[in-house]
Amino acid sequence: AVTASGVPASARSRAVVQRVAPTLRAELEARGLRLGAPVFLRVFKEERELEVWLGHPDGRHRLLETHPICAVSGELGPKLAEGDGQAPEGFYAVRAGQLNPRSRFHLALNLGFPNAYDRAHDRTGSFLMIHGACASRGCYAMTDPTIERVWVLVDAALRAGQRAVPVHAFPFRMSDARLEAAEGQRWHRFWAEELRPVFDAFERTRVPPRVRVRGDRYVLASR
Repeated sequence: AVTASGVPASARSRAVVQRVAPTLRAELEARGLRLGAPVFLRVFKEERELEVWLGHPDGRHRLLETHPICAVSGELGPKLAEGDGQAPEGFYAVRAGQLNPRSRFHLALNLGFPNAYDRAHDRTGSFLMIHGACASRGCYAMTDPTIERVWVLVDAALRAGQRAVPVHAFPFRMSDARLEAAEGQRWHRFWAEELRPVFDAFERTRVPPRVRVRGDRYVLASR
């Protein structure tokens, strides 16, 4: 079923929302946040961490929680082709139609790979997700309790009017030292020139930056 807001739902997802939302709502209110506020997700492949950020009334985002990624396949570097086992790196968006409340991996958020950047580079792949069940072939897999919390937050945000939940997937936390250590690696220029500026912009402002694809490059867009 698809709700009036366009967010798909199933008996499973409704049961999860009914069970998880009351406790989560109380946690958020205690921190000056609310269920239904805009959500922003950041993935760090090397650290195997998923950050969940929530919009605050002051216009900036607050770090709500950091979850361990239970399973991720492949190596550092972006996904290039169907079947390569790589998890994507780059800038994605989860819209209402990309939620799968009946996934065989419990609950799933489709990242929308390939995006415009991936298509500009002739990359192929499908059904790249953040999901439960702790098993990955190119996805970012969480435990079921973790994906339930993420699902409830994303579901509420989309129902409240957020058009898309941005997901920024990085190879690692983009410090000077870590990028220097990656000097000479195949993807260093991509990481340093295209991913790092977006990482830095959010670190400065705590507002998810707008990212565009210009030709075959990611660029920061003015608001």
